[in-house]
Amino acid sequence: MRRFTVLAVLVAATLTASFNGADAQDRVRVGVLECRGGASVGFIVGSVINLGCVLRVEGMPEDRYIATIRKVGLDLGITQETALGWAVYAPVARLGQGDLAGTYAGAQGSATLGVGVGGNVLVGGSNNSIALQPLSLQGQVGINVAAGLESLELRPGR
Repeated sequence: MRRFTVLAVLVAATLTASFNGADAQDRVRVGVLECRGGASVGFIVGSVINLGCVLRVEGMPEDRYIATIRKVGLDLGITQETALGWAVYAPVARLGQGDLAGTYAGAQGSATLGVGVGGNVLVGGSNNSIALQPLSLQGQVGINVAAGLESLELRPGR
């Protein structure tokens, strides 16, 4: 399991480094998207998890979303809870309520034994113009190893 943890951390670091430069250059950082969710079960070829999310933008009211994350690739194990945070980059400095709604895609890697880490970089939204880049590594509790492709669907929430 230790080998998988090292592999997942390396994948997450590589993904973050590769997307930080090119994708953010034409975009402005507009805020932070924070997501939290409960238990999930990973199957050999993927998993699905639902999360509650909040976009936090300085000087603006919170913008809530419901997220569905689908992973395709290696995903084995069970997690009790998950917390994710992304810096949100858009082609404009201000987003309106619900503007993050849409589908995002990217690569993902994580490993958990007790408390674990992971990372994912996603691009999507309106005309693939919004980039979600990890602020830090994903935190989760459980037993899990995952690597592959990920999609995130954001819908306006309450």
